[in-house]
Amino acid sequence: MTGTIADEGRRTAKKAKSGARDAQRSPAFRALARAGLVSQAVIYLLVGVLALRVAFDGDGQQADQGGALEELAQQPFGAALVWAVGCGIGALGLWRLAQALVGTAGPEGHTAKSRIPMAGAAVLCAVTSFSVLGFAAGEQDSGSSDEQSRDLTAQAMEWPAGRWLVGLAGLVVIGVGVWMGVRAVRRKWREELRPGVPRWGRRLLDVLGTGGELARGLVFATAGFFVCRAAIVFDPDEAVGLDNALRSLASAPAGPWVLTATAAGLACYGAFALAMARWQRI
Repeated sequence: MTGTIADEGRRTAKKAKSGARDAQRSPAFRALARAGLVSQAVIYLLVGVLALRVAFDGDGQQADQGGALEELAQQPFGAALVWAVGCGIGALGLWRLAQALVGTAGPEGHTAKSRIPMAGAAVLCAVTSFSVLGFAAGEQDSGSSDEQSRDLTAQAMEWPAGRWLVGLAGLVVIGVGVWMGVRAVRRKWREELRPGVPRWGRRLLDVLGTGGELARGLVFATAGFFVCRAAIVFDPDEAVGLDNALRSLASAPAGPWVLTATAAGLACYGAFALAMARWQRI
């Protein structure tokens, strides 16, 4: 009986992997994946611009996904643009899921250390897409990332051993930030480029990718630090989202300069995602 269940599980996994591989080879699926990268670029470009406003004005609209959606919705054809971004992020999630099942480009693309991050990225894209589409449909407001972080932290702390789980989550977020920093230094995206990318394009990607990944890593590590602090002092109000993680940088030594550089880095990552939509091997 146990052997039969195991065999059935292996057959199901094999079919899922085969289906993911066939989808990856589909021109339509590849086009959707590139559209997803463009959608990701739009979000990061807008967040970068909003963060720059915070750096120069000290206040302004919230510098997170919610603020980016509100900014996008105010543009001509804004409602359609928000719908397009939500669908694009969903398509990007499907591509990340296919990468988690089949593997990514590069010599180590089929190893667990390459595929597991793609599974996490697929989940994050699914959550983001659901949130964006909910905003587009008018079923929920854009929401503040800070409020969402505090609410989730408060709920988690009510679970058995919730305080330890929150602390572990904070360490994981810090680890993701460190991983982004390592990726920036090692420039792993070079392995994902399709043949024929011009030399100037590779140099541009190196500049945008390095600055963008370092900025993302700093923001993730900062947010993870505050989650850990919330667990230590047992106060969910200490947890912050992207907006307050960015604003907290302004209080550090040379804070305004750090915040400005980070905001510019996030905008760079948006431009990097846009360039990868053109040159990444999919």
